Amino acid sequence: MNKQLNKLIVFAFFLVFLGACTTAEQTFIEVKSPSNNISVEFFLKSDGSPNYLVKYKDKLVIDTSALGFELKDQPALNDSFRIIRADKNSVNEQWELPWGEQRIVKNNYNEVVVKLKERKRKRTMSIYFKAYDDGIAFRYEIHEQKGVDSLIILNENTQFKLTEDPTCWWIPANWQSYEHLYNTTKFSEIDALSKKEGHGLGHSQIPYNAVHTPFTMRNADGLHLSFHEAALLNYASMTLKIDPKNLSMTSQLVGSERLGYAVKRALPFKTPWRSIQITEKAKDLIASNLILNLNEPNKLGDVSYFKPMKYVGIWWEMHVGKSSWDMASKKHGATTKNAKYYIDFAAKNNIKGLLVEGWNTGWEVWGREDREGVFDFVTPYPDYDIKEVVRYAKEKGIEIIMHHETSAAPRTYEKQLDTAYKFMQSLDIHSVKTGYVGKIIPKGEFHHGQWMINHYQKVFETAANYKIAVDVHEPIKETGLRRTYPNAISREALRGQEFNAWAADGGNPPEHISIIAFTTMLGGPIDFTPGVFKFKVSDKNQINTTLAQQLALYVVIYSPIQMACDLPENYEGKPAFQFIRDVGVDWEQTKVLDGEVGDFVCIARQERETKNWFLGCVTDEESRYITINFDFLEKGKKYEAIIYSDAKDSQWKENPTAINIEKMEITSDMEKRFELAEGGGLAISLMLKK
Repeated sequence: MNKQLNKLIVFAFFLVFLGACTTAEQTFIEVKSPSNNISVEFFLKSDGSPNYLVKYKDKLVIDTSALGFELKDQPALNDSFRIIRADKNSVNEQWELPWGEQRIVKNNYNEVVVKLKERKRKRTMSIYFKAYDDGIAFRYEIHEQKGVDSLIILNENTQFKLTEDPTCWWIPANWQSYEHLYNTTKFSEIDALSKKEGHGLGHSQIPYNAVHTPFTMRNADGLHLSFHEAALLNYASMTLKIDPKNLSMTSQLVGSERLGYAVKRALPFKTPWRSIQITEKAKDLIASNLILNLNEPNKLGDVSYFKPMKYVGIWWEMHVGKSSWDMASKKHGATTKNAKYYIDFAAKNNIKGLLVEGWNTGWEVWGREDREGVFDFVTPYPDYDIKEVVRYAKEKGIEIIMHHETSAAPRTYEKQLDTAYKFMQSLDIHSVKTGYVGKIIPKGEFHHGQWMINHYQKVFETAANYKIAVDVHEPIKETGLRRTYPNAISREALRGQEFNAWAADGGNPPEHISIIAFTTMLGGPIDFTPGVFKFKVSDKNQINTTLAQQLALYVVIYSPIQMACDLPENYEGKPAFQFIRDVGVDWEQTKVLDGEVGDFVCIARQERETKNWFLGCVTDEESRYITINFDFLEKGKKYEAIIYSDAKDSQWKENPTAINIEKMEITSDMEKRFELAEGGGLAISLMLKK
């Protein structure tokens, strides 16, 4: 790590001591962003209750909103406070990502830490506020208490009061899953829609009118806000409970029905950050590094054992019915012979990884109610010689990605973590895809509650001890922890490509990724598994994009591992596959060129090693023209461009595979107009000429 990058360019620190307030007073403490465009104001109401509001260019965007907690066996922490002191500081620094959307990340903010003390009970609490040029964030710190070693939080009553009825993009707060299609509605319509669709899913503690984060909205004047959280550790995930009549939201923590509370923490502790990204243009939401910057620096040190890569896998053939995960159907996919077939294909196509699902015993009883002890993670099926597969892969320059499906029985997995990772270490395997399909065992725990969040974290930290990187499916959402634990390489956390193979509703609609880019992807890398070339999957299902969009996804969606998910035979002889061979996965810098939520997005990324550029644009069900200004390229240099665009007769439903491929020379002073078909896309490789 370059020490100079971590050196603070500007750092100022000063203390402001504020005397005790009478109950009739309202003391305001303000912190502004470096540009002065965004401000957060904190104050106590006459009853001593803490509140805040947020302004953008002096216009109120979050109205007076309350802060506090409901506790078990203690009075609530929500009023009768006085301000003891407020400490301010400013930071302007740069730091380096070991892998990511860009190498250098700028971190520039102003902060105030407000310490509060109750008048009667004398309990103390601090609230940290940070103001960036692209948003704000705050978190609580609960201090030590006399005679109390821990707190049990029933709920956190953090309020976000809007100033108008914006257009919103949301999925319901299903405590077990993020695998929902996004809805586009007014804020005031969320309650009725979620009740109609039955999104409460039968759990008593899941409100019908709550949404997952990142939760993105657009005001009438075009201002975009996205609500999320950062540094989610040893705490319950925050969903947002909607009050449509009062245009307000309140944090709704994912609780434990087994334990009867949301969070239990030893004192003192800090909560995750509550974040609001604020940008005039939708594209700047994607460009923001606010979530990453709210996390602590790398705690793992050198993570060079993981290399960003493209991979193929014995996976899609299970979803399209060609083979199975288990041996019972006599169509077992994870055989030594089949693995070598994929290895040979990868080796000749500039693809460095192979994922093999269904290799280990236990899949015959996968999905049953009692799943404890179903899988072990070191015993292969008889037709899969894992040592021979690893040997053959190394000979061909291919890395094996291990697969561990826990079947949502995390206690079984935890018992075998060290054994499983020692086995991987003995095979010189450095990355694993984990899975948590199903309802969590023990009953009453949920994918997004504190108990499971601690499990996921235990997996990351244990894996790091064995120099293993982890890609989690059925995960907790990404909250920027990849900065602190960079072996947490990617997460599914969305409705992925596999739904296109078998979903009863016909799969993901053409607008899906043009919403995901401005919602789920704001949290961090997502493993969507793009690259389907055979679009008709069954009589009822097909891929709802054009071929050009499937290529563009390698740039639009960020992940340090990107799958070429289709069967090798579906790529053979297809000229468009050249883009997948060429496209990078690890980036020096990223330029978000344009986009509107739910309509389209266009992104260009520069590969770290080669300095080549790759561009991807996707649109929804509407065709549109996109004008690309190539001024992001290095001036005075020439680039050989291969352009993969929709053909004149391309259309996602009727003619998805029609594609134009042309070569031309591109320089930074050029501009070019392209037409994207309905459900279409655009992919361009720009190779720097020597």
